[in-house]
Amino acid sequence: QVQLVESGGGLVQPGGSLRLSCAASGSILSIGVMGWYRRAPGKERELVAFITSGGIINYVDSVKGRFTISRDNAKNTVYLQMNSLNPDDTAVYYCNAAVRRYSNTYYSTYWGQGTQVTVSP
Repeated sequence: QVQLVESGGGLVQPGGSLRLSCAASGSILSIGVMGWYRRAPGKERELVAFITSGGIINYVDSVKGRFTISRDNAKNTVYLQMNSLNPDDTAVYYCNAAVRRYSNTYYSTYWGQGTQVTVSP
C-alpha cells in the first residue's frame, strides 16, 4: 500500500508564509509527477502546482511568484513554500503523486488526506 501524509497547514495572517510537506511511504518503486491541489469553500478543486520527476514545474497563475514547489526524491517528499499569503489562498490543500509500486508495471494516482490553510487577520 502507498500513503501520502501532509503536514504544515495552519492559520496565518495575510502576508505570512507557510510550508507544506507531503511524504509518500509504502512499497514505492518510483514516483512520477507530484502536485498540490486545493479546494476552497464553495469552489471546485484546482491544481496549484506540479513538479515532474525531471524537475519540470508549473503553477496556476494566481500563485506564480508567491509559491514554490520542490521535491526531495530521496525522501519521496514534495514541498510547497507559500509566501505572501492572502485570504483567497484559504483552502484545504491536497498532495497528489503518481506512484509505481514494486508489484506493478504502471503508475497509479494517490492522494493525501488534506491539510487546512486559513489566511485571516
